[in-house]
Amino acid sequence: MKILITGATGLVGKELIALLLENGNEIHYLTTSQSKIESKPHFQGFYWNPDQSIIDENCLMGVDAIIHLAGATVSKRWTPNYKQEIIESRTLSSNLLYTCLKNHPNQVKQVISASAIGIYPDSLTAVYTEENKSVDDRFLGQVVVKWEESIDVFSRLNLKVCKLRIGLVLSNKWGALCEMIKPIKLGIGSPFGSGKQVQSWIHIHDLAAMFYFALQNQWEGTFNAVAPNPVTNTELTKAIAKTLGKPVFMPNVPKFAMKLILGEMHQLLFSSQNVSAAKAEKNGFKFRYRDISKTLDNLLT
Repeated sequence: MKILITGATGLVGKELIALLLENGNEIHYLTTSQSKIESKPHFQGFYWNPDQSIIDENCLMGVDAIIHLAGATVSKRWTPNYKQEIIESRTLSSNLLYTCLKNHPNQVKQVISASAIGIYPDSLTAVYTEENKSVDDRFLGQVVVKWEESIDVFSRLNLKVCKLRIGLVLSNKWGALCEMIKPIKLGIGSPFGSGKQVQSWIHIHDLAAMFYFALQNQWEGTFNAVAPNPVTNTELTKAIAKTLGKPVFMPNVPKFAMKLILGEMHQLLFSSQNVSAAKAEKNGFKFRYRDISKTLDNLLT
């Protein structure tokens, strides 16, 4: 199978491409950097610039499916300009792909896109399934709504459309876990706020595997890409510390302090979303990493 991937150089993209190549697939990828265009057996790069509506339509040649991962990181201070970039990096790229598919002959049958559990409202008690229609009224909720709307239009081209709402991705290469272990290694790690906020997480291996499974099994619709056993922020902090053999004795980090440091972005640390993985499991996906302790053992030891 030949797959076109956006966001190929990101955390998820690299893991997914390795998995796809390992299983005998061919990869086309889009990049905004001319210097990152490679041409190897089964691995070919193409230039695009969504801001300027530029795309090399040859990227579609022989492609069976598109996996759309492109989007500016939310782990950067949310200035007004950067908030606009977060939204546009997702919607403009989707719009450009749609236009390219609409206007050029192709054999694409499926589009699988990243999305985020940030669409679900902050709650210490609710358990969210894909059927839930309530939307967080803060910035991230609005980002995901616009993001998913830009993906849903692909169905007009009679393509199978799948959206994976991704939770907290745990990886030992970079990302949230790498930032969390820094203070814990120094013996000054502690939970944020009450520590009761629920964090729905997924091992990077399982996330890449779910994208591949969705591709192989022609998934349509929305699926939560989270492990079956979410944890509170306190549980996660203590589990990391235990894995690293470090104590947790510092007082919890107060919310107002992180708001002063991070601004609006502090929501990432304090939002609570208990998200169900039942639909993915019911549709045949088997998680390799279901338990936070075993996950951290795999990533940190």
